[in-house]
Amino acid sequence: MSYRVAVRSLCEFTAKVGDLDLRFTPSPSAQEGIAGHRRVVARRGPEYEAEVALEGRFGELEVRGRADGYIPARNCLEEIKTHRGDLASQPDNHRQLHWAQAKVYGWLLCQQRQLASIDLALVYLDVDSDQETRFECSVAAVELEAFFHDQCRRFIQWAEAQSHRLAQRDAGLNALGFPWPSFRKGQRELAETVYKAVSTGRCLMAQATTGIGKTLGTLFPLLKAMPRQPLDKILFLTAKTPGRALALEALRQVHQASPETALRSLELVARDKACEYLGTACHGEACPLARGFYDRLPAAREAAMQRSLLDKAQVREVALAHQVCPYYLAQELARWVDVLVADYNYYFDQSALLFGLAQAEQWRLALAVDEAHNLVERARQMYSASLDQGQLQALRRDPPAGLASALRNLNRQWNGLYKDQLAPYQASDELPAAFVKALLRCVGLIQELMNRTPRAVDPALLQFFFQALQFTRLSEVFDGHFLFDISQRGAGRRRLATLCLRNVVPAPLIAPRFAAARSAVLFSATLSPRHFYSDLLGLPGDTAWLEVDSPFVAEQLRVRIVRDVSTRFQHRQASLMPIVELIAAQYREQPGNYLAFFSSFDYLQQVATLLAERYPTIEQWAQSSGMDEEQRQAFLARFVEDGRGIGFAVLGGAFAEGVDLPGTRLIGAFIATLGLPQVNPVNEQLKQRMGSLFSAGFDYTYLYPGVRKVIQAAGRVIRGTEDRGMVMLIDDRFGEARVRRMFPSWWAPEN
Repeated sequence: MSYRVAVRSLCEFTAKVGDLDLRFTPSPSAQEGIAGHRRVVARRGPEYEAEVALEGRFGELEVRGRADGYIPARNCLEEIKTHRGDLASQPDNHRQLHWAQAKVYGWLLCQQRQLASIDLALVYLDVDSDQETRFECSVAAVELEAFFHDQCRRFIQWAEAQSHRLAQRDAGLNALGFPWPSFRKGQRELAETVYKAVSTGRCLMAQATTGIGKTLGTLFPLLKAMPRQPLDKILFLTAKTPGRALALEALRQVHQASPETALRSLELVARDKACEYLGTACHGEACPLARGFYDRLPAAREAAMQRSLLDKAQVREVALAHQVCPYYLAQELARWVDVLVADYNYYFDQSALLFGLAQAEQWRLALAVDEAHNLVERARQMYSASLDQGQLQALRRDPPAGLASALRNLNRQWNGLYKDQLAPYQASDELPAAFVKALLRCVGLIQELMNRTPRAVDPALLQFFFQALQFTRLSEVFDGHFLFDISQRGAGRRRLATLCLRNVVPAPLIAPRFAAARSAVLFSATLSPRHFYSDLLGLPGDTAWLEVDSPFVAEQLRVRIVRDVSTRFQHRQASLMPIVELIAAQYREQPGNYLAFFSSFDYLQQVATLLAERYPTIEQWAQSSGMDEEQRQAFLARFVEDGRGIGFAVLGGAFAEGVDLPGTRLIGAFIATLGLPQVNPVNEQLKQRMGSLFSAGFDYTYLYPGVRKVIQAAGRVIRGTEDRGMVMLIDDRFGEARVRRMFPSWWAPEN
């Protein structure tokens, strides 16, 4: 069985040595890199050959890639790299890797065109100054051939093992049976539709209520399709940690049901969740797990690939056994596993690892987007950036050497943006070019300082730098799907402003991510109305839709609408006593565990306090702002079987979705809000933009996101076909036809 590898992957496998060293960072963004390559190519003239497709073989190993450029008249092959900062600070092993890539491309070109020798050039473009630095050498073809063979020999054993494993994996997946005796109601329909979607290369939106086993119902057909399509990777992308846990549990079930299946799965977590030395710089002089990282990586990689399911704990165990960084070990392993379970940002973010790898390696992907209703807001956050002038003022009080003038100019430009602004908030469709130019100047100077003295960079300066870098990168893609807004505070000389590039519609930025995959399945209990998510996420026009019949029936859930109470802000005080009496009456009628959802912590606390005063015998506990993982677990632990009490929580918060309290652990929920986002200047600007783009400003900004949160919260009550419970919807607007049309079809609300 032959094995295919990209030139870049081959060299990164064989030619990386020494320390992990991130001091020569951050590198330019993907957009900056592409633009930089284009500028270099544009300077070369009409005879220049760009993106030269090359391939070669070594035994059963097939090596492919695209050389950046070739100058026939000079017989010179160029490897183009973009960078920021002083090249003298570039670690030696970075340069060594770049030369390795150039040499492999050089041999493939010599072989293709029967060349006896060739000139190789590393061309480094500084994206800030637009200056090129060139390193060049002439190499005989026979020398390049020997180098190529050496790299291939070092890779071939791994490649042969991978080929054998993939053949074993495909055979195992072809024979794989569903890991449970039977499908749940609706689960088979979901699985069959997912399989058809990936087989035909289409995207699918699947709305399916909790309880049918959406995670396994999605993963199983993707695994079955893997050898037949064929797929290189399945990416299971989640919004929150509980989603990752469910996916990992589904994969465990698959492995337990078919232990002979040579499937490899990996969990990717955030850096701060994996780092063993938080606060330590990522280079060999500072972190022991970065020192000699690439020298110890082969043994760690070999050990890791002997394990079928590499969750966070498994990766950490292997990493520490070989004294390498767990976070970066996982990133290296991402190339070699079959299923990756990760947060949305690993694929959809501007500089996403998995999207970058997929493009470089030309992976054939299937995406499973868990709880996809969250992707709109998460994508908006990924493609938004803000800057606080207070941070700039703090830096100016004691500016680093060489930065005082640039920071002063930036502050002058900043002040000019709002000197005539009367209202606290102002939004614009255009970016101030002079301000962005001044910000770019600061970013470049801070980068140079970081390269000169990486250990001495102040944390406050570093934080400002990364925020400014994000701001400048987004300024490159700013268009009618963004807002630029200014929020000012203070008065007189103490006036300060926060600037924000606010993404409104992420579709143009993430649509290419969907288009790059063979298929994408977006699933959730709340994907209605379909056009809202399709418009904002940029899904293909032929995206299929499935609404899975619920396994639940109306008799399981009593849905009561209370129309004589308004929870609007101006009516909050008058609503407190009626809500307390509604909660107490229901508790008297049917004692048990309940969740009570409110629109804010303040509203929640007022109702909880009044309930405690009037009915002190009713046990209660409440969500608080900024709860950590341990505190959240303690909150949920109060919901015991046959328990009695009221848990107070904020709608849209940690306990309003992704929480599983089956049976008598939870028998009801009170939802005292329609869930509409707060009316404020930012949301009003969003409403205007949504109105101009989709002719549905109020619905897209307020109604759809609000009712979705209500349905998600109500979904905590019925978790299985044996569960029984109630949901009380407290607000007169729940009786409106446009709201009721968004309720799950199996509900039978009482007026």
